[in-house]
Amino acid sequence: LARRRLLIKGGKVVNDDCSVVADVYVEDGVVRQVGPNLNPQPPNGLVVLEATNKLVMPGGIDTHTHMQFPFMGSRSKDDFYTGPKAALAGGTTMIIDFAIPQKGCSLIEAFDTWKSWADPKVCCDYALHVAVTWWSNKVKEEMKSLVQNQGVNSFKMFMAYKDVYMVNDEELYAAFSCCKELGAIAQVHAENGELIAQGAKKMLAMGITGPEGHEMCRPEEVEAEATQRAIVIANAVNCPLYVVHVMSKSAARVISSARREGKVVYGEPIAASLGTDGTHYWNEDWAHAAAYVMGPPLRPDPSTPSFLMNLLANDDLSVTGTDNCTFDICQKALGKDDFTKIPNGVNGVEDRMSVIWEKGVVSTARDLN
Repeated sequence: LARRRLLIKGGKVVNDDCSVVADVYVEDGVVRQVGPNLNPQPPNGLVVLEATNKLVMPGGIDTHTHMQFPFMGSRSKDDFYTGPKAALAGGTTMIIDFAIPQKGCSLIEAFDTWKSWADPKVCCDYALHVAVTWWSNKVKEEMKSLVQNQGVNSFKMFMAYKDVYMVNDEELYAAFSCCKELGAIAQVHAENGELIAQGAKKMLAMGITGPEGHEMCRPEEVEAEATQRAIVIANAVNCPLYVVHVMSKSAARVISSARREGKVVYGEPIAASLGTDGTHYWNEDWAHAAAYVMGPPLRPDPSTPSFLMNLLANDDLSVTGTDNCTFDICQKALGKDDFTKIPNGVNGVEDRMSVIWEKGVVSTARDLN
């Protein structure tokens, strides 16, 4: 249908500003007209879909996915066909994935690698963020090249995963400064990686090896502290900041306060943090508990999802992604005796739109828009 002429008739078109009963005319996959009683010519070759009493909405954009991502000794199960296929089934028509180089490796080569994985099989629109996992003049030049030649406009820095992806404050300052110069947005995975490393050692020394140890060594303040630090550093160089996967009340409050002070910062809750909580880490079924392991972890406070949803509704938080990074139970079992070896990641690319609809519209007084 995307390559043909398509008329969606009589539905209620839901945009961000208003809802109106209208026809939608699509040609070659692009919306060409929206209005009452459209009659595109010629009639031959026109596919008509009757949408009376239905809602017609723009496709969703999942701002945060990891398809076929090599991570923690494994590779995420959704590839660039099955993941986007799931996205389309759930009303999401674009994903933004992450090209992530190892420390010391080329950003451009990582970008090219991810493109080579995606291009032959992706079935929805996609784009790539690029991660900065180390710093040098070469990295700076490659960031400039990616912006000017490949259309990349967002770079992600990890404040966690010590000795793997984590960058220090000096590197953050340099990367944020470069983003500012290039007109790109800086993104951060905001957790204090040093405190996590020390906390994990402490948990294992106490004999806590199960999934609950994952949350216990990464408490809320570890996320909130890194969020605050990233905002301060970004503000020092006047660089817009985007905080990925906001998982806790504490981190969300930091972002909300900064926005009210006039700082340019955006927060991204995900389908999982809006739809469920971290009480599952204490489930007696190890496989059940391990399925919820992601970084930052889901929070045990069961009121967290509604708190995040309220901030999302009033624009203290800005957009939703999923951090879709799926591992099956055999892969999760790499950490059967040591929670630090459980591959981090949950699903969500298919479920995000329906979770937000259920939690943000159906069960509240908020309007469709």
